[in-house]
Amino acid sequence: MNLKRLGNTEVFIPEVGLGTWNYSGGIRPLRAGIQLGASLIDTAEGYYTEGIVGEAILPVRDKVFIATKVSGRNLAHDSVLRSCEASLEKLRTDLIDLYQIHWPNPVYPINGTMRALEKLVDRGYVSYVGVSNFSVKQMREAQHCFPNYPIVSNQVLYNLNSRNIEKELLPYCLDNDITVMAYTPLDGGRLCRPGVGELSRIAAETGRTKAQIALNWCLCRENIIVIPKTDSFARTTENCGASGWRLSQDQLRRLDRAL
Repeated sequence: MNLKRLGNTEVFIPEVGLGTWNYSGGIRPLRAGIQLGASLIDTAEGYYTEGIVGEAILPVRDKVFIATKVSGRNLAHDSVLRSCEASLEKLRTDLIDLYQIHWPNPVYPINGTMRALEKLVDRGYVSYVGVSNFSVKQMREAQHCFPNYPIVSNQVLYNLNSRNIEKELLPYCLDNDITVMAYTPLDGGRLCRPGVGELSRIAAETGRTKAQIALNWCLCRENIIVIPKTDSFARTTENCGASGWRLSQDQLRRLDRAL
C-alpha cells in the first residue's frame, strides 16, 4: 500500500482507506482492509458506525489511523466538545487521529467551532483537524480562526464523473499542502457497472478491474487519497489493489477525454 503525507505534517497515511458511510459489513472487511494496508478508517457521529469501527480496531488500535467527524448540527462550541467525548467512547480509544467538521453550517459561528477544536488538540484528545464539504472560502475562514494549527484535510466528493473540485478547490489544497480525501470515488458503484468503454478497455490492458482503474485515476493526483466503502471482504481486497501502481499518462488522457 502506497502512503501519502497528511497535509503538511510528518504523518503518512495509506492512499486507500476504508469508508463507513451506510456501512453494514461487520468487522471482517474492516480488519481485512487493515491487514492489506488500508489502515485509515473514516467514520462520523452521523454515520452511526463508530461503534463497529471501535470494535474492529480494538486489537490493532496502534496500527490504525482513525478519522471521524462532528456533525454539522453540533458545531456550537460546547457541542463540539461533547460530540468528541461521545465519539471517543464509541471508538473505544483515547485519541482521534483526525477530527473533521462534517459540513459547514452558517448557523454556528466558525470561530466558536474552531476554538473548541483547538481545545481538543491542546488537551490531547485529537491529533489533527480537517474539514469536509468546505469551499475554498470556507476553508480560509476556518483556518483564520484556527491560527495555532493547520487544517490538514478536506473530504469531498470526487470521481471520474464528479470533478467540480478541479477548478478551484483541488488547486487550492495542493498549493496549501492540504490532503483531499475523496469520498464516493466509484460514483456509488456506477463506474464498476458492466459495459464497453474506455474504462473497460484500460482495465483489460492493465489486467486490473474497473474499480481499481477508477480509484487509481484519483490516486494519480499528488494530494488525493480515496475512501471507498464496501460491505464485502472481496471488494475490500479489490479496492486495496488500486494502490502500488499507476496508470500511464496516455491512459489518464484517454480517461479524461472519455469521461
